[in-house]
Amino acid sequence: MSESPIGSSAHSTNPIDASGPSRPSQPTSSPFQSDSPLENYTSENAGEEVEILSDKDKDKVSDDDDNKKLRSPYWAHYDRVKIAGVFKAICKYCGAKINGETKNGTSHLSQHYIRKHQKKDTMRQQVLTNNFMNKDRPPLLTSYSFDHSTARKELANAIIMHEYPLSIVDHVGFKRYSNALQPLFKVPCRNTMKSEIFKIYEHHKGKTLSLVVSNASRLAITTDMWTSSNQKKGFMAVTAHFIDDSWTLQSRILMFIYVPCPHTKEVLCEQLLNCLMDWNIDRKISSITVDNCSTNDAMIDLLWDKLDNTSLMLGGDLFHMRCCAHILNLIVKDGLDVIKVGIEKIRDSVAYWTASPKREEKFEETVRQLNVGSTKKLGLDCATRWNSTFLILQTALLYKDVFIRLSKRDAQYQSLPSEREWGFAKDVCQKLKFFFKVTELFSGTKYPTTNQCFPNICEIRLELRDWLRSENQVIREMAKRMVEKFDKYWSVVHGVVGVSAVLDPRYKINVLEFYFKLLFPATYKEEVEKIRALCYKLLKEYQSPNSMTEGIGDSSSQLSSIEEESLSKYDVYMLRESKRSRTIDTAKLELDHYLSEAALPKSAGFDVLNWWKSHQPKYPILQAMARDLLAIPVSTVASESAFSTSGRLVSPHRSRLHPDTMEALMCAQSWLWANEMKGESTSGYATIYDDAEMGDSCVTREGQWLDARTGTVAGIWNLEFVMKTDMLDGWNL
Repeated sequence: MSESPIGSSAHSTNPIDASGPSRPSQPTSSPFQSDSPLENYTSENAGEEVEILSDKDKDKVSDDDDNKKLRSPYWAHYDRVKIAGVFKAICKYCGAKINGETKNGTSHLSQHYIRKHQKKDTMRQQVLTNNFMNKDRPPLLTSYSFDHSTARKELANAIIMHEYPLSIVDHVGFKRYSNALQPLFKVPCRNTMKSEIFKIYEHHKGKTLSLVVSNASRLAITTDMWTSSNQKKGFMAVTAHFIDDSWTLQSRILMFIYVPCPHTKEVLCEQLLNCLMDWNIDRKISSITVDNCSTNDAMIDLLWDKLDNTSLMLGGDLFHMRCCAHILNLIVKDGLDVIKVGIEKIRDSVAYWTASPKREEKFEETVRQLNVGSTKKLGLDCATRWNSTFLILQTALLYKDVFIRLSKRDAQYQSLPSEREWGFAKDVCQKLKFFFKVTELFSGTKYPTTNQCFPNICEIRLELRDWLRSENQVIREMAKRMVEKFDKYWSVVHGVVGVSAVLDPRYKINVLEFYFKLLFPATYKEEVEKIRALCYKLLKEYQSPNSMTEGIGDSSSQLSSIEEESLSKYDVYMLRESKRSRTIDTAKLELDHYLSEAALPKSAGFDVLNWWKSHQPKYPILQAMARDLLAIPVSTVASESAFSTSGRLVSPHRSRLHPDTMEALMCAQSWLWANEMKGESTSGYATIYDDAEMGDSCVTREGQWLDARTGTVAGIWNLEFVMKTDMLDGWNL
């Protein structure tokens, strides 16, 4: 193979850079042969009239009546000569004689140069490659080839996944880094990256659509509204939840769309219905989980009227699911209104010592002097989020001695709580600790929550009953307010919650009998039978579609024999009824057999989805029912956590972000992370907003508002704090 005129791979291979190309030595058969292909050509063709044109003559040469300059950069690799009145192009590297007439163009010149002499950018090399997703694997020796389109696509993926600003492509430091990493990579402009992002969005939307439509189980929907504080625009997030064929709980954002005002029930219903129709899932829905408000209630009623009720479970009786985390927030918030005065001095103390950097430094210095074994930082609570009040009390109690010491050193500090107030705060903290754990449980998105909802709701009611007997009058008044709110929303057990508890092999009917006996001693048997009857009713509806199809097929084949035997229509009717009754009896026996077996002992590492996966052959109908019900989330955290991301995207510096671009970024991020982690936690992969050290946030890892992507109590509890995060620069799109 001929050597390339471009020395090392670090140099450009573009022909326009070959203003003075070096001439590599050519293999020769004679030691007296010249290094110049042109000289060799003239010596070999001595009998022909050869006119050699200088570079100056090339620019002035005329071909017939066309006075043209040789503008193509590929002429730099050829000597143009006139042989017997005909122009020829002599290759400077191999001496090949090619047609040199300008009227014939230069495509043949470029093809010869590229095919024979240009060193390819994509020349494969054997390199050691590391698998960054699995650090335990050793490096592999694989074939590597640099590809501009792949590099550009991966850059777009990084911008989407880690929320980098689109303007990163204009940063000088990033350009230098890219050039040091791969000199051949040309950093694209913003518009190119925006186009690449939309390509990724469309590609993964198609893949997600195929996954959602082809999945055999139903889909549970969560949706919520959010108003951007910068754009003052309302956005709706719609998230689908389902259990795939490998029995892994999956969540995908289907839509993050701008909704113009007014946000009435008709407008919200239309947007949600359009989403369901566009994704072709309007006949595959199990339930819709929304926050508790009158607009959402009216929207669900409108949507129920527009959907095909025959495709819904029990005709839509289980269609509407209220967010349990939101209801729990309302319950506790009512209770905290009663004790607001009792904890006012603690809140004032925190506000005082966080009012200025100087006071914060003084507070931290006192913490070090007293050797307090905590690194949590003080932070004010959010009036609309009860758990932020719990966290501020929990943190303040850790620094009780610090507050007391500072009161002796700072005369202006007048809000030190008394011992009675500290004791009251400690008592309230102990009471709210259980509610905080339940909120975390309800807010999960990486594990089923419906099966654990019933026992925890009952535990909350039992806890409130104990509070009503407290010696502290304030605690009793607090419990009274909370019980009123509890009975307003949870006096009747939702069907999904009750049946899902039965479908947990650790609970079954036993958990219903235990808690109903404690809560409703006189009527607990009737309450248990309601849930049992609902199980049988659902089971009848969940007769395997495959079995029904086979039954129809069997009937058809038997009908042909029936016709041959000339049986009456009554016989045909009885044959079909017999087939149907056998199927129903089989399903009923399946549930009876499941309930008759002893419940499994509770264990920390128990995976209810894995249990049903391994018992599919034993309970074919029950597993289909469990697959749909266990996928239903009891909170809207999955949709609300999207607003933590959107809050970072629509910062004051990015306020001109187009709604279409925002939707592409939000949805593509959800799909890319799901594809990257394949059901695993994404908490190990940070964004540019995780640069702050642990001590810089209001609460550290031990008691923080957990990250939205981990599937626990996301940034929804302190979205205002997330919104204040300083950004780098704007998307400006």
